Amino acid sequence: MVGTSSRHGVRPDLEQIFRADYPRVVAVAARVLGSRDQAEDVAQEVFLAFGRSSVPASEAGGWLSVAAAHTALNVLRSGRRRSAREEAAAADPATSPDVADTVITRDERHRVRWALARLPRKQAVALVLRHSGLSYAEVATALDMSPGSVGTTVRRAETALRREMDRHASSD
Repeated sequence: MVGTSSRHGVRPDLEQIFRADYPRVVAVAARVLGSRDQAEDVAQEVFLAFGRSSVPASEAGGWLSVAAAHTALNVLRSGRRRSAREEAAAADPATSPDVADTVITRDERHRVRWALARLPRKQAVALVLRHSGLSYAEVATALDMSPGSVGTTVRRAETALRREMDRHASSD
C-alpha cells in the first residue's frame, strides 16, 4: 500500500470509507442478488479486499461499487445458497398472503437474475450500477469508460437482458 498501512496492514481510512460507502455497496449487491443478507456478505468481502488494497481514497466509491457488482455477479453465477433459500421460502406458505403472487414474483426475479448472470460482465456491471442509482458520470468513472458510452452500454445490456429472458422463457 502506498503509505496507508497501519500496524496490521489495514488502511487507516477504512473506517471512514466504510461508514460513507457501506449503504451504497450493500444496495448495489442487493440489486443484483435480491437478498439483503447476501448483499451484506458481499459487502463484507468487498470491504475486506478494499482494506488490503492501495486504492486511493478519492477513488474508493467507484472501486467499491464495481467490486460489489462483480462480487455479487460471481455469487449469482455460482448459485451458492440461493437454491436453499428459495426452497425454504416456497415451503413456508405463511410468508405471503397471496401465494400465487409470491410465486410469480419469485419466478420473475429468478428469470432476471438468470439472464443477468449470462450477460457480458461489463454490460452486467454497467446495468447494475446504473439501476442502483449511480449517475452516468459515476458509472463511467467506476468502469473507466467515457460518459457517452455508458448510455450505449446500458441500452445494449437491457436489450441483451430482454433477449436472455425471452430465450429462458421459451426454453421452459
